[in-house]
Amino acid sequence: MSLVVYGHPFSSYTQKVLIALYENGTPFEFRTLGPETPQHSAEWLRRWPLRKFPLLVDGERDVAETSIIIEYLQLVHPGPVRLLPAEPMAALDVRFLDRFFDLHVMSPVQHAVGGALTGDPVKRREGVAFAVEKLERAYAWLEGQLAGRTWAAGADFTLADCAAAPSLFYADWTHRISEAYPVLRAYRARLLTRPSFARAVEEARPFRPLFPLGAPDRD
Repeated sequence: MSLVVYGHPFSSYTQKVLIALYENGTPFEFRTLGPETPQHSAEWLRRWPLRKFPLLVDGERDVAETSIIIEYLQLVHPGPVRLLPAEPMAALDVRFLDRFFDLHVMSPVQHAVGGALTGDPVKRREGVAFAVEKLERAYAWLEGQLAGRTWAAGADFTLADCAAAPSLFYADWTHRISEAYPVLRAYRARLLTRPSFARAVEEARPFRPLFPLGAPDRD
C-alpha cells in the first residue's frame, strides 16, 4: 500500500511534510481536506480525532506531528537526502532548529492569523502586535545564527529547513523581514529556490486569497 498524506496545500505544516517527501522523490497519495472532499475528512477524523493535519498513513500505521512524520519517513522510507544527521549531536542541533522554527516563527504567525479569522478588528490588531514582537525577536536571533551557513544547520538541507521554509514564508507575509536582516532575507530567498519548496509554493498558489491577513503580491 502506498503512503497517504491528509492535509491541505496552503497549510504550512502540510508543506513541511511535502518538502521532505519531494526532497526524496517518495511516492505518496495526497488527500486534500476541505468541504469539497467530505470523504477524506471523515477518514482523517476517524484516524486522528484531534483534528490536526497533516497525517501520514502507512498501511495500518497512522503517524501524526510533522517532525515525527519526517523522522518516520527517514527510518522506514529512506531516500537519497538524509534530513536528520546520523551523528547524535548534529541531529540534536537540527531538532532544536526544527523546534525553533515551529515554536518561535510559525506559532506567532498562527496567533496573528487566528486573530484575523475572528473577524474582530481588535483581536486582529492584538494578534498582529503579538506576532510582530515575537517575530522580531526570532528574526534577530536567526540573523546571527545563520551567518556563514547555506542552510539552517550548516551545509546540508535538513529537517530544520523543512520547518523553516513555510515558517519564514508566512512570517514574512505577516511581518516583513526588514533590510536589517540581510542574512535571514537571503536564506528565505534560497529556500524559495529549493525545488521541493518551490513545488509546494506553486501547488498552494491558488489558495492565496484564503490568507486572512492579505497575501502580498510577491513570492
